[in-house]
Amino acid sequence: MKALIIGAGIGGMSAAAALKQQGIECEIFEAVKEIKPVGAALSIWSNGVKCMNHLGMSHIMDDLGGPMLSMAYHDGISGTPMTEFSLAPLVEAVGERPCPVSRAGIQSQMIAFWGRKNIHFGKRVERVSQTEDSVTAYFTDGTSATGDFMIAADGGRSIIRNHVLGYQVERRYAGYVNWNGLVDIDTNIAPAEQWTTYVAEGKRVSIMPIAGGQFYFFFDVPLPLGLEENRDTLVEDLKGYFKGWSDQVQLLIDSINPQTTNRVEIHDIEPFPTLVKGNIALLGDSAHSTTPDIGQGGCSAMEDSVVLGQCFAKLSSFTHESVVTALKDYEEQRRDRVKDLVLKARKRSEVTHGENMQETQAWYDELKLETGENIIAGLKTTILGGPLG
Repeated sequence: MKALIIGAGIGGMSAAAALKQQGIECEIFEAVKEIKPVGAALSIWSNGVKCMNHLGMSHIMDDLGGPMLSMAYHDGISGTPMTEFSLAPLVEAVGERPCPVSRAGIQSQMIAFWGRKNIHFGKRVERVSQTEDSVTAYFTDGTSATGDFMIAADGGRSIIRNHVLGYQVERRYAGYVNWNGLVDIDTNIAPAEQWTTYVAEGKRVSIMPIAGGQFYFFFDVPLPLGLEENRDTLVEDLKGYFKGWSDQVQLLIDSINPQTTNRVEIHDIEPFPTLVKGNIALLGDSAHSTTPDIGQGGCSAMEDSVVLGQCFAKLSSFTHESVVTALKDYEEQRRDRVKDLVLKARKRSEVTHGENMQETQAWYDELKLETGENIIAGLKTTILGGPLG
C-alpha cells in the first residue's frame, strides 16, 4: 500500500510520519526546489506539541521551542499593562506547554527526520486522476506518479482541492496585513519568557520568545488589499502606522531587518464540508485555510495527521476498500473540528482588527479586568478539543 503525499510542508511531513507509523509506504512530492517558509515562526500550542510527540518528533519541539511562561497585553499607545498572567495553570490543565518555534527550523527538521533524499522536490502538480484502486499525480515537468491513495497537503492555493470539491473555492481577504520576522531578544522591548502583545486602534504588535535567544515578532494593520510592498520604506511605513505608540513598539520597529521581514496579506477560506473524494484526502491548509489569529494553523494540520494515522490504525488489513473507509472516517472526525477553528479564528480576527471598533473597544476594556482565567479557559477549550485531549 503506497500513499502519495503532495506537499512537504508541516502538514505533508506530519501526514507522512503518521502513515509510516502504520506501516504505509509514502512518496512525498514538493512543488518548490527549495522550501522557503512563509512566515518567520509559528505559535504551536499544547495540542500541536502533543501531536508532534505522538508522531515521534518531540525532539524537534525540545530543540526549537521558546520558553513562553507567561502572557501579557499592553495598551499600544501608553505601553501600560492591561493584563499579565502565568501560563502555568494552562500547562497544568492540558498536560503540555505551548511552544513558539522558528518556521524554517521546524520545516527543515521535519524534512531531516524523514530524510531529504526521500522527497521529490520541484514537482508541482498540474492535475490528478483517480480510479477505484489508484490515484495519479501529473506534474508540470511532464512526469507522473501513481499510488493507492493520495494526501493533498498542497496548501491554501491547492490544485487538488479543486478536483476533490469539483469547483474552485475563493480565498477571503481578512482585511489586514501582517509583517513578521525575528529579532534578538531585548528585554527593553518585552520580557524574555513572555508572549507580549500591544493593542490599540484595531492594530496589534506581538512578541514571542523562540529558541536561540530570539523574539518572533509580528505587526498587524488593517489595510486595503493589494497595496504595493516596498522593503526600502518598511521601517518608515511601520513608523507611520504606529505613530504615537509606546517606546517599546518604536524600539522593536528600529530593531527589525526589512530584508528579512515577511509581509503577508491575510486570507482564509470559507469552511467546506468535503475533505475526501474516494482515495484522495485534503489535509492542512488545503482542507481548512485559516487566519493565524488563534495560532492553530500548524496545530490543526498536525491534528489532521494524527487522526489520519488513528483511522488507518483501526483497519485489520489494507485494501482499496478499507483505505476509502479510513479516509471517510478521517473526514467525519475532522470536518466539524476544522470548521470550528476557522470560524473561531475569523471571529477573533474581526475583534482584534477593529471590524467593529465598538466591539474592539469592549474587548480592550475586558482585558483591563482580565486575571488570565478567561483567556486560559478559552485556550484550554481549544487545546482539549484536539484528538489527543
